[in-house]
Amino acid sequence: MATTNERRRLRIGVDVGGTNTDGVILDPSALASPEQGILAWHKTPTTTNPSRGIVKVINTMFNEAVIRPEDITSVTIGTTHFVNAVIERDASRLTRVAVIRLCGPFSKHVPPCIDWPDEMRELILGYYALVKGGLEVDGNLISDIDADEIKTHCEVIREKGINSIVVNGVFSPIDTVERQEERAATIISQELPNSYVVCSRDIANLGFIERENASILNASILPFAQKTIRSFQDPIKKLGLTCPVFVTQNDGTMLSGEMAARLPIRTFSSGPTNSMRGAAFLESGQLSQAVMVVDIGGTTTDVGLLQANGFPRQQAAYSELAGIRMNFSCPDVKSIGLGGGSIVKKDDHLTVGPDSVGHRLTTESVVFGGKILTATDCAVLANPELNIGHVGLARGSLSEKQSREFQQIIRIKLEQIVDKMKTSPEDIPVLLVGGGAILAPRNLKGASKVLTPKWSGVANAIGAAIARVSEVVDIVKSTESKKTRELLDEIGRMAVEKTIFAGALPSSVEIVEKDTLPLPYIAHKNRFIVRAVGDFDFANHHRDQSIVEVYEDDEASCDGMEEHQRQDENTVVKEKRDNIAEVFNILDYKPKVKNRVWYISETDVEWISTGCYILGTGGGGSPYSFMVRLRNQLRDGATVRVVNPLDLKDEDQVGCGGGIGSPTVGIEKLSADEILEAQEELSNICDRSATHIIALEIGGGNGLQGMILGASNNMNIPCVDGDWMGRAYPTKWQTTPVVFNERSPIWSPIAMTDGNGNVVLMPKAKSDLQVEKTLRAALSQMGSHCACAESPVTGAETKRWVVEHTISQAWRIGRGVARARKENRVDNVAETIIDECGGPGAGKVLWKGKIVGVERMLRGGYAYGECLIEGTDVRDHSDAIRGTARGSPFQGTIKVPFKNENIAVLRLRDDGKQELQQDVLAIAPDLITVIDAQNGEAIGTPEYRYGLFVVVLGLAASDKWTATERGVKIGGPEGFGFGHLAYTPLGKFIRPKSVIDEYDEK
Repeated sequence: MATTNERRRLRIGVDVGGTNTDGVILDPSALASPEQGILAWHKTPTTTNPSRGIVKVINTMFNEAVIRPEDITSVTIGTTHFVNAVIERDASRLTRVAVIRLCGPFSKHVPPCIDWPDEMRELILGYYALVKGGLEVDGNLISDIDADEIKTHCEVIREKGINSIVVNGVFSPIDTVERQEERAATIISQELPNSYVVCSRDIANLGFIERENASILNASILPFAQKTIRSFQDPIKKLGLTCPVFVTQNDGTMLSGEMAARLPIRTFSSGPTNSMRGAAFLESGQLSQAVMVVDIGGTTTDVGLLQANGFPRQQAAYSELAGIRMNFSCPDVKSIGLGGGSIVKKDDHLTVGPDSVGHRLTTESVVFGGKILTATDCAVLANPELNIGHVGLARGSLSEKQSREFQQIIRIKLEQIVDKMKTSPEDIPVLLVGGGAILAPRNLKGASKVLTPKWSGVANAIGAAIARVSEVVDIVKSTESKKTRELLDEIGRMAVEKTIFAGALPSSVEIVEKDTLPLPYIAHKNRFIVRAVGDFDFANHHRDQSIVEVYEDDEASCDGMEEHQRQDENTVVKEKRDNIAEVFNILDYKPKVKNRVWYISETDVEWISTGCYILGTGGGGSPYSFMVRLRNQLRDGATVRVVNPLDLKDEDQVGCGGGIGSPTVGIEKLSADEILEAQEELSNICDRSATHIIALEIGGGNGLQGMILGASNNMNIPCVDGDWMGRAYPTKWQTTPVVFNERSPIWSPIAMTDGNGNVVLMPKAKSDLQVEKTLRAALSQMGSHCACAESPVTGAETKRWVVEHTISQAWRIGRGVARARKENRVDNVAETIIDECGGPGAGKVLWKGKIVGVERMLRGGYAYGECLIEGTDVRDHSDAIRGTARGSPFQGTIKVPFKNENIAVLRLRDDGKQELQQDVLAIAPDLITVIDAQNGEAIGTPEYRYGLFVVVLGLAASDKWTATERGVKIGGPEGFGFGHLAYTPLGKFIRPKSVIDEYDEK
């Protein structure tokens, strides 16, 4: 025991949950003791004002243990306060935001917040401006910023009374030289003193729309965050504590009070992470592998995979909050409606949850004298030794049969959610934490062992108390003069230095995550992501780092943070949204087709976009930004027309256009007018004008380009329901006009533009292969993402060469995915897609499982690699509670090699020899696509990541590819460099059913 004069260095951790506020006091010097350094703990119902609960928890712990205020070195708090303000659309806590984009000519067609729900956009976005600035992927300037231009917009922002401003620059996360965002922020701060300025590079990484969305939410909540953090600090000081106050962030590390008040969005998902980190601490030294943490609270059960490095597995790509798509770091956590307060109903069959009494458990649960039967009551009946409430009050509530059924329901619910989160079929240790852990059985199928550590009921507060410091370096580097390993070491040192600067103890910092992503079409360029973590250096901490400055007019509102009247969003917008949600029915929806012309609606665009990415076979890039652009064109009054290729006249002229280049560049440098400029430049060297337009490929973002071009004011022509690939291919010579070879070259003359004033014209070429080589060479010098315009072909040629009705096919696929989601049957979305594409004979579910390995390399500008997927059952059986339909037909492992697009599905089997033999389940030109088993969305090859739960789908290729030896040679295994494998069709191609034929009003 410490002497009277000896000062201890204790930490307090507090987690404010939806049901309870939990707290612990931890002594880091006593971690090896039987109590693991836990000196005191307390749990109290969460109050409307979280500050009161925090004070009550700390006061109670101080009274229970002999602790002096000067012994406390830190208080770390996990809170849902900020995320709840967004989810609830609380207008009293969200402020209006202005956005300054440093983008030059780019992104003009996708303005800020255009993809937001109407009511959120009306509530938050107050002004935006697109100004000079932005970088290319190689660090060259799109243009430099213009200080006078920024000052002009600051004057408008001042007049509108907006005090929160976001600065978002193209490729700003890799801007280590120009520092455009920081320079612009300095100008804004000088022009608008006392304003809140957010630089997007501080919020998230590559992904222009998603980073901007997260930055806007962060800026909107900044004033409230500043007051809230101050409201946390003030009671701490009143308790006699002079230590800093920290706040936990999404990845299990902590932010200083100053940083949390500046970057509150980093705290949005910290609750589940705290529990997982706390569980890792409680079992430290006993487990050396990844474990599954099951946190059972009062209302929900949150399950996440804790990696061997002690940190939660993060989500693969994008996250969504309140209908807003973002890309900031979030733990990959699945939740189900099961907790100690879950309401138990006794109808024909026993049901548990998802409704819950929540924080009213101690007043409404039967064992506490209430009248509502809860999961806690049933657990106490089954295990009276739990000594919770008064078991006598619950006796007779369940029969013995019902009690057994209750335990079986709990077991199956937990087994299913654990199985969904596993990354391999092998059993994995499971840690039970949370106040509701009493519900869980002591063994679960799929768990090598089930552990309930001491103090598990306050693991979330422990996770807050032990939070560490973390920083990430996400950067693009050249590999021309240095090897990848050398660059990783160099970037690792950068991450370590950044973490030490953030306050970490130098001797404790370690690298916990490394990732390398080659950038397609960009010579010698890789994207590197390195994360470092370390313990906070309390000895060298300067107290003013965690003090939040609050302006004088905010001082009164900081004292106590009393509950205030919540202000809803615009009532008219809210009613409009509710009416749309209530009226729209997928089964009743009919597209508008009149006189053999399909007039595209916003619903059509969303469904077609989903279908395009699935038809992209892993390539083509995400259609998301193009979907938003096309939807915006419709809202601005454009008419998007689609016609059946079979209705074309022989003399019609069908033009073609679309993007070419790296999908990674496409998600950051959003389109300017390059696709229109390419058409204009082509007209200067081509003697034919287009009467119709067609997409080069239906797969990926290019699947929408024909409609975008056709609906533009410059062209205003119909788009043909078809394309030249029926999928996505990596090269321009892998198209059906080249297959037919009726004239060569087909793709000249041709024009390529970059949207920033640079043009390549190729009036003449020897072959389509030479066209490809020339454009690829120029591409890397023009920003690695451009637009092309191909010379028109006749209507007669189009009818012979086109892959028919692929826009219709994409629409049907998207409709099937949307319907599966709405009817909560995403588990069989692959089967739904096959039905929309002609039925079982036209496609197959090739595999269901989890990605357990991804290897990538860059050759000749293309991203080569392979993805390993272990078979497992991804279905969420509705009859699982009855104990039926268990097991998976997909046993073993498959390999999916890719060259931008997926090439084949090869089954690996061990025949007893040293090497693995390969069975071909499917191969190009048949379509092979990988979709997310949880939401039905396509997963592109750049998004393949260890641990993703996926379904591999195969669809028969168009007979335009398979009917001739030349078609198979160009579009099949040999065209991808896999000539040692033979093509065998996986099914019989069925021509997609035309939407125009089905829905024409006549």
